Amino acid sequence: MRVESAKSIPELFARRVRLSPDKLAYRQFTGDRWQEMTWSDVAHEAGRWQKALVQEQLAPGDRVAICMRNSINWVLFDQAAMALGLVTVPLFYNDRPDNMAWCINDSGAKLLVLEDGKICSDLLGQVKTLHRVVCANNAPAGQDERVTGLSDWLPAQGDYQANTALTEEDLATVVYTSGTTGRPKGVMLTHGNLISDLFALSYACYEINGDDEFLSFLPLSHMFERTVGYYIAITVGALTTFARGIPELAEDMANHRPTLLVCVPRIFERIYNKVQEGLPQGSLKRFLFEKAVDIGWKRYQGKAGPIDHMLWPVFDALVGKKLRGRLGGRVKYILLGGAPMPAHLFKTFIGLGITFLHGYGLTETSPVISFNRVNDNDPFSVGAALDNVETRLGDNSELQVRGPVVMKGYWDQEQATAEVVDKDGWFHTGDVAEIRNNHIYITGRVKDIIVMSNGEKVSPGDVEQAILADTVFEQVMLIGEGRPKLGLLVVSSLADEKELCRRANNMLHDFPGYAKIRYVISITEPWTVENGLLTPTLKTRRQEIEKRYASELGELFTQAHEC
Repeated sequence: MRVESAKSIPELFARRVRLSPDKLAYRQFTGDRWQEMTWSDVAHEAGRWQKALVQEQLAPGDRVAICMRNSINWVLFDQAAMALGLVTVPLFYNDRPDNMAWCINDSGAKLLVLEDGKICSDLLGQVKTLHRVVCANNAPAGQDERVTGLSDWLPAQGDYQANTALTEEDLATVVYTSGTTGRPKGVMLTHGNLISDLFALSYACYEINGDDEFLSFLPLSHMFERTVGYYIAITVGALTTFARGIPELAEDMANHRPTLLVCVPRIFERIYNKVQEGLPQGSLKRFLFEKAVDIGWKRYQGKAGPIDHMLWPVFDALVGKKLRGRLGGRVKYILLGGAPMPAHLFKTFIGLGITFLHGYGLTETSPVISFNRVNDNDPFSVGAALDNVETRLGDNSELQVRGPVVMKGYWDQEQATAEVVDKDGWFHTGDVAEIRNNHIYITGRVKDIIVMSNGEKVSPGDVEQAILADTVFEQVMLIGEGRPKLGLLVVSSLADEKELCRRANNMLHDFPGYAKIRYVISITEPWTVENGLLTPTLKTRRQEIEKRYASELGELFTQAHEC
């Protein structure tokens, strides 16, 4: 399907329905069975949603919000709304009601589709712009005339019609960034932004096709899953199975055997930690595992000797195939993004036969800027830029990009937009990078660099990532701005701060001498989305953690806590 000639996402979807109406499009678990839908089924159901939205007397350009888990309903809402020229505002399903309310009010959303009506009372008291709230489950009876159940709201029939008047300049969605500092900002993405990203992606990763099967579990409210999973699947005509949830993810992988996974490193951190728990020190199991990784990694690097090649089929059968079987046994590629992946995880999983296509982007860039191609793959980089994206390094080696994937701007925030998109159209990513052999290497954040009182500079993300390779550490945050030495806040089941300090420094043997932990405070309460210390995409809210533990931090750099 020629993506580049489409002007909008609804036009792309309508073409897919025409090209393969009877091909299986989606699969999800509903109550007691797996339900399947063809592309023509999806269009028919989207027509019902479209008719319901028309009855709300919404005008093109009006914002409509959705707060649901990944499901067919998410797709139906998105396609029906955009086909009417409405602007979708996705909300994170696990976000706090007050944060959801802020995004709804800021965007001026008039309608909200909500999966669980249990949060209605908390939400409705804070929102000002909603005319209608549609609850898929647990719609509160008689609470508010604006609230209705999904089954009552949807008509029995409806004809799907794509809006042929939409252009590349029309706004498609407003997506709120995670807000690691301050309130989230609404990123305005046009249909042209999304189509441009899809065109470049599908051209560069031509190996993805209609025979592939996705397993969707990252939130569709995040542009990574939305573009690289959902919209790409429409582009190529691939089947998408919606996972039942993270607890059932391993079982769903084994049963549905996807060929493609859109993943973040956290998934592989969990798999790695689980595997490590079952490998006692000095055991035969650990020896076989480590030997398989060692030989596999040599093979990947082209450094394997004759004996390695001879032994590999045995170690692969004993270790590699079993691990790949946990992913269903058919995965061709892991489309990886969202955060940096620790080097030891790359070495482990690549060594055991898993292929990562590591990429990079931001919500503001629709989101993909770069990714590794199958025939030019350096997993420690984030690949080469898409063909329609220009890149350069600015002050402090900040990566800057320009092209049709760059957002229209932040919703109702001209000043904030001007701060990141300059007069020549270059978007300032805020990430420190190197560009070598046409590949981009992200090395840190411009604003996250810790400058110690002795002038030394430390990237907290790199240090924290290295420490977290020791599974005793659940969460860590490096402290040291303006200090002569570094301290560490730790969430761990191990309470011995001296031992935590020793183990943290053991993981920093490859870092400069000044990057050594001298002070540790152990925190018992995990950092979560619910308590406001993680963003909905599980990024650390550093400023919020510093506020929450201000008294502990005030005592951190004392003799009592020195290692």
